[in-house]
Amino acid sequence: GAGPTEARRDPALVDAINQVFALFRLNYHNQYYSAYGDAGQLSQVKRLWLDSLAGHGTEAILLGARRCIETSEYLPTLHRMLECCREATLAAQGLPDAHAAYREACLAPEPKQAARWSHPAVFHAGREAGWFFLASTPEPKAFPVFEKRYRAVCDRIVAGEVLQLPAPEHGPQAAAALVAPDADEQRARLATLRAETGV
Repeated sequence: GAGPTEARRDPALVDAINQVFALFRLNYHNQYYSAYGDAGQLSQVKRLWLDSLAGHGTEAILLGARRCIETSEYLPTLHRMLECCREATLAAQGLPDAHAAYREACLAPEPKQAARWSHPAVFHAGREAGWFFLASTPEPKAFPVFEKRYRAVCDRIVAGEVLQLPAPEHGPQAAAALVAPDADEQRARLATLRAETGV
């Protein structure tokens, strides 16, 4: 990836960092001046942020700054800014936040492969945490376990991995039927299947 000096030479990234600090100056006026009153210190801080945030790209950096402003009345630390950039990157890829993903995983009907997932990451994190565990464990204990798995799956996506949902185990019929068919419908399907396959 881009080393620190390469990041510093990318004019688009430098511009994004300058925009971020301008946004922070407007939104956190007094905190900003007490934190970055010294011009020499400010340029060092900007270099540190530039090096640390370079991997996210300009769009995620600007979205991350807006997210910081929307979610906190305090001037963000670099750690908080990294979190916000990560959240913005995930949101841009259609990934729900960890709590929404947890609720989705807990409420998904069986068979899990055939449920409608907002993103394959939610399914993968749920499977890794364990469906039975999620169903049988109170949220205060289950959520941290799910969240850790979900973060790991999201990190893989941010790194460029493409996740798919596994094919439903019971053939294409299961995917069409999110709800189990009643007995009459099952018999009718079976009869159709027999007629089609000659079994």
